[in-house]
Amino acid sequence: MSSILWDKIVFGPIHSRRVGVSLGINIMPISGKVCSFDCIYCECGWNKDGKKNQHIPTLEEIENAIKNRFAELSKEGIIVNSISFTGNGEPTLHKNFPEIIDLTIKYRNLYLKDAQISVFTNSTFLHKEEVRNALMKIDNPILKLDAGNNELITLINQPNKSYDIDEVTENMKLFNGNFIIQTLFLKGENNGKNIDNTNQENTNQWIKKVIEVHPREVMAYTLDRETPSNTLKIATYEEIEQITKPLVEAGIKVQINAPKNEQN
Repeated sequence: MSSILWDKIVFGPIHSRRVGVSLGINIMPISGKVCSFDCIYCECGWNKDGKKNQHIPTLEEIENAIKNRFAELSKEGIIVNSISFTGNGEPTLHKNFPEIIDLTIKYRNLYLKDAQISVFTNSTFLHKEEVRNALMKIDNPILKLDAGNNELITLINQPNKSYDIDEVTENMKLFNGNFIIQTLFLKGENNGKNIDNTNQENTNQWIKKVIEVHPREVMAYTLDRETPSNTLKIATYEEIEQITKPLVEAGIKVQINAPKNEQN
């Protein structure tokens, strides 16, 4: 098992399979990890293995990094499709998250006018009004929902705080459809427990929740890198296409990122 930990506040641009040419923003520790989930598929590894550096960058450090890198890219004429908050943990955990979003908008408008701002969040802090308000200011609030019931979310995402899917989806409704759902489909087992969010019972529950909150888009994808749990298997494009068919029929845009079955 390997892990990818970003060693800068601003990294890239890199090519993202979901948002194109992406300039990453990591406001969690540099070469460490802090997250409210401990997902069995996280490319950053287990939370327990990311404790060597727990310093969360200050607002001043983040502003300087953003301003300087945005100015460099503008001067070099490099096109950026998305300024993407991702990195070594959950970005909305940062105590200055709303101020960071305001600064990012400010420097985006100065230097990278054509770039959208995206935040990949696990949705655990949507109950905080200041977090929701900040997410509503950006182009792409990308909210995680990997299953349609608490039991499966506990197995896949391993929250380190209480998690209630009904509370999370009620907070998603406050976005009035102007957000994106991200879901990773997988199969396998972890700690002796079978995990599969692609079977019909689980996907029916997930579909019901997604239609209920009715996002403008769903990003449905599967494993693409090594995972901390080494017993996991991908879902194919065809499987995800079949799973998400009711969403398309309900008028929700679906973006699928998964390998196609070579037998087809």
